[in-house]
Amino acid sequence: MVGPSDELVFAPLGGVGEIGMNLAIYGFGDERRRQWIAVDLGVSFGDESLPGIDLVMPDIRYLVEQRRNILGLVLTHAHEDHFGALLDLWPKLELPVYATPFTAALLRAKQESEPGAPEIPVNIVPLGARFTLGPFDIELVSMAHSIPESNGLIIRTPLGPVLHTGDWKIDPTPVIGPPTDEAKLRALGNEGCLALIGDSTNAVREGRSPSESDVAKCLADLIRTAPARVAVTTFASNVARVRAVAEAAAKCEREVVVVGRAMERISQVARETGYLDGIQEFRSVDIYGHLPPDKVLALCTGSQGEARAALSRIAQDEHPDVALSRGDRVIFSSRAIPGNEKAVMRVINGLVSQGIEVITDRNHLVHVSGHPRVDELTDMINWVRPQILVPAHGEALHMAEHAALARRLGVGKVVLCRDGELVRLAPGAPGKIDEVPAGRLYKDGSILVSAEERTVADRRRLSFAGVVSVALALTERGELVADPQLSLAGIPEVGSHGRRMEDIAYDAAIEAFESMPRARKRDPDAVAEAVRRAVRAALSSAWNKKPTCHVHVLEV
Repeated sequence: MVGPSDELVFAPLGGVGEIGMNLAIYGFGDERRRQWIAVDLGVSFGDESLPGIDLVMPDIRYLVEQRRNILGLVLTHAHEDHFGALLDLWPKLELPVYATPFTAALLRAKQESEPGAPEIPVNIVPLGARFTLGPFDIELVSMAHSIPESNGLIIRTPLGPVLHTGDWKIDPTPVIGPPTDEAKLRALGNEGCLALIGDSTNAVREGRSPSESDVAKCLADLIRTAPARVAVTTFASNVARVRAVAEAAAKCEREVVVVGRAMERISQVARETGYLDGIQEFRSVDIYGHLPPDKVLALCTGSQGEARAALSRIAQDEHPDVALSRGDRVIFSSRAIPGNEKAVMRVINGLVSQGIEVITDRNHLVHVSGHPRVDELTDMINWVRPQILVPAHGEALHMAEHAALARRLGVGKVVLCRDGELVRLAPGAPGKIDEVPAGRLYKDGSILVSAEERTVADRRRLSFAGVVSVALALTERGELVADPQLSLAGIPEVGSHGRRMEDIAYDAAIEAFESMPRARKRDPDAVAEAVRRAVRAALSSAWNKKPTCHVHVLEV
């Protein structure tokens, strides 16, 4: 039964206007009594603009406010940008979690590998299943993607069904798992689809994404023709790629050695859930050095140039167990995520400088995307025939191109939104009706800090212009007890006029103090501010940069 004030609404809290950090919520009911479901809870990764930050997560303060009205969290799949924030954020919500077997198993493996991780009870849902959460009747739709068990969600409500695509592509010949369920999607179109909330990642690329089977054939040829050792790096979660590499290695009588904890963990989960059935057991890294060069294949983490990952250490000849030499072959069965290009090139250059052959997707079909290009997006829209399309999972350009495609294909209403905007899907004309709190949290070491705090901004400032600390000891009468003590960090030793920067700062501190009126010298706060201003100005004159300056005044 639909009440006169009932609405179906959607709000992205992450993953719209950006790639990564996915979190969406759907609400049903009137404004004062809405019930909600959440879809995914992911991370994105820090970069050079976020010094000291490894992970970025959605700010979930609105979910915390609405916790009693949230019926559950449904995970579409086990990529980090869709479920990577669970261990950190679930304790703030303690919601029921729904996931398919592979996703649940990978979450359990992550819990076991992280000390102090919360125990998260997971409701395991079979592939293709249908279950109900309050007014939401949810049906899983199998989607081809670059990880097992990626699912779209058909979310049926009293005001009509919505398709939340999750991550997907059309691959008629996936290496593992079922292809995208065209029959179920066409049936949704015949039923009448209210809205499609869809992946926009590759909306700027024409044509179709090649198949994982095509990549498997190319990898098999490259492994078969390798004259000596072979190392392959890929996203650890791409179990289809891992299986393709293992099958190619077996045909060449090469043993597969897994190098890197993430690869070990996901390989184990893939075996437990049946996705590596029939594949020979992988060998531990300590056997690597005992195998002949033409009888070994190293399957490595580090496809994104991560400094601590296996391949980065191998490229620097710093790995304790694995080394490569001239004539060996390394295959990057991956593509650099935007922002990681420099790190990946650093690894490639390190390998090439050792005389190692490096193969990438620039010259061989060793990687394909798990996201739909224009022709696949066209098929999806034609199958489902939504009344409304809301582009998601992409930056502004990707979403604008997806929106333009939808309009060309005759979709009646296209709604472009941003994180934190509440969109009414029904009844009436769709559109933005409100805003809800949204933002970012940074994983800083073992704690979470809001992006609104000064922490990261201060680090950026320190990285740009360093810091100078000045300590002064004063008597009650405002007299210096001893010479000021200075410490400079991140500041050049010598200024533009040839003087030592420490001497410049010291002289500025003394001059500022001595030029103060006697009464002001007895005020520690006034002394600190005068010295701070003088030191910054003097260093700026000699350097053309203003460092952070801390002044500590001790009264004795």
